[in-house]
Amino acid sequence: MRALYIRKPLEAEVGELEPPQAGAGEVLLRVRYVGMCGSDLSSYRGKNPLVSYPRIPGHEIAATIERVGDGVPERFQAAMAVTLSPYSSCGTCASCLRKRPNACKSNQTLGVQRDGALTDWIAVPFEKLIVAEGLQLRDLSLVEPLTVGYHAARRGRVAPGDRVMVLGCGAVGLGAIAASAFHGATVTAVDVDDRKLALAQRAGAHAAINSKTQNLTERISALTDGLGPDVVIEAIGTPETFRLAVEAVAFTGRVVYIGYAKDEVRYDSRLFVQKELDILGSRNALPEDFEGVIRMLSETAFPLEEMVSKVVTLEQAPQALQDWYAAPATVSKILVEL
Repeated sequence: MRALYIRKPLEAEVGELEPPQAGAGEVLLRVRYVGMCGSDLSSYRGKNPLVSYPRIPGHEIAATIERVGDGVPERFQAAMAVTLSPYSSCGTCASCLRKRPNACKSNQTLGVQRDGALTDWIAVPFEKLIVAEGLQLRDLSLVEPLTVGYHAARRGRVAPGDRVMVLGCGAVGLGAIAASAFHGATVTAVDVDDRKLALAQRAGAHAAINSKTQNLTERISALTDGLGPDVVIEAIGTPETFRLAVEAVAFTGRVVYIGYAKDEVRYDSRLFVQKELDILGSRNALPEDFEGVIRMLSETAFPLEEMVSKVVTLEQAPQALQDWYAAPATVSKILVEL
């Protein structure tokens, strides 16, 4: 079968791989669409510290069941459309014992620490499958990135009446924006790209700020009656936005970090104590986040189609990665159709 390999930084090609078999408790999936995200671009650039080479990327998946192995519940039938949770968990670390396997110490995500789904077929444990009746097959590949933002909103305990600021309007940021609005908050989206900000407003943001062309401090003060946002969700990953989150959030507010800052971050730690802040990390997603996103998509007019910059074939994927690397600001989401 075919597979997309990142052989080494800046070198990707389509190669061949032996097809997998569905073992006991596993389901063989025919991969239909895979979304490529920022972590895949980082792997291609050689900037993902969790990746070794060669690596098959891909963890945002839409697939149909080809066949089931022994011991798989009868509810999983051939031809059924599914997505899946791409994370693994050990069951014995502190996170797993606290029922938070999304933050498992030994997690291995498909396409990152282990080979992913940019192949014709993949075999996975049936427990990882997510069935989403009512969603189009292509849309299933967009569920996983939205769950990461959805999980961040839940980490921030976003509730009706909260004023939330989301920094970054990529796929994960859009998930946080939509989830916060879905939970009854008033949401302000911040980015430097007007196209992304327009999409954020269609996803549920009540206001949008281009921090390159507008005075962010003044706009946030006006939108929050001078108090600052109750929750700030950081979905960019720069030292500047890490600090901005703490500086902008209201006293006794909550800061949720999704992005990884690529460089060292220096804080005025006085703000942590003076404001009595809750500072929270957010990693991956839980099964209930997948369920929440599916419910949100079924009950709202989320602009799924507009998230996608382009759809390419597997053979076109190496060039798509190269083009993305050359002009990252022009791409929000690439789907690979197999």
